[in-house]
Amino acid sequence: MEYKDTVLKKDNILMKGFKSLWKDHGYVFALIVLLIFAAIASPQFMTQTNIFNILRQTSIVGIIALGMTFVIISGGIDLSVGSVLAVCGVIILLLQNEGVPIFLSILAGCGVGMAIGAANGFIIAKAKLAPFIVTLATMTIARSLVIFLSDGSSIIGDASSDFTIIGNGKIGPIPIPVLIFLAAILVCHFMLQKTKFGRYVFSVGGSETTAVYSGIKVDKIKILTYMLIGLTVSIAAVIETARLASVSSASSGLYYEMDAIAAVIIGGTPLTGGKGTIIGTVVGIIILGIIGNIMNLMNISPYLNGAVKGIIILIAVLLQKRGK
Repeated sequence: MEYKDTVLKKDNILMKGFKSLWKDHGYVFALIVLLIFAAIASPQFMTQTNIFNILRQTSIVGIIALGMTFVIISGGIDLSVGSVLAVCGVIILLLQNEGVPIFLSILAGCGVGMAIGAANGFIIAKAKLAPFIVTLATMTIARSLVIFLSDGSSIIGDASSDFTIIGNGKIGPIPIPVLIFLAAILVCHFMLQKTKFGRYVFSVGGSETTAVYSGIKVDKIKILTYMLIGLTVSIAAVIETARLASVSSASSGLYYEMDAIAAVIIGGTPLTGGKGTIIGTVVGIIILGIIGNIMNLMNISPYLNGAVKGIIILIAVLLQKRGK
């Protein structure tokens, strides 16, 4: 009888351990299953060229998703990132076309991104407005500015400029956008897990009231998180603009906010805030990249990509709800 009780206790402990592991790191299991399926479905999937192609394609939205992780953990959301990316890209190309040096045009683009982020954060923090409403308004304003500055069409840059190396160049076999993405992952992971700012972001997202009583300047943290996502968006804008040497008023940055938010959710960060990881977000964006890639390799219509992503978001949210 004692032996049976011991076995049952061990089984119970193992089951609880597995449930805890699934709850906190279910996205890793999902990635493993997806990799196995993709490798079986298409022999081209595991080639070096295809792997780097996936990483290159996901690097732009991936960098945005890193900033989105901070915002969502702090209890906010940013719907303006796609339109802000287009604004930053337009500014960069317009300045370059006027003869401004590449480095200064990049700084200007990053400055615009951070300024818009700071404005979002300031309005949300000081006016106590919902992040959804504020960033929705910013998205509309930014897209309108892009259409105005590009006269409703596209801004074309110099495709032979050294600037394009940022988006199309390689160091060895590794594309430069992938290296920038990796560097951003390391910096953001360190900021979130090892700095006072990261701890404060978790505190604000967990409970603003508790954070205030703990002496945390909640408004300042909110403004800084939106400035951070403004910076990551502008870095992504540099990469995309350099890769294409153009910005389209109609398509540049379109739906990037949805992909970034989806990556964060799939990576285990709840929309309610207070918890999350950079590694989870990275896994989330890779999952989205693999899904798009395998659909392409299997000749499945790309028009269904959004439907698949929507289903995955619903599943991820439902799993988070059940895990509470």
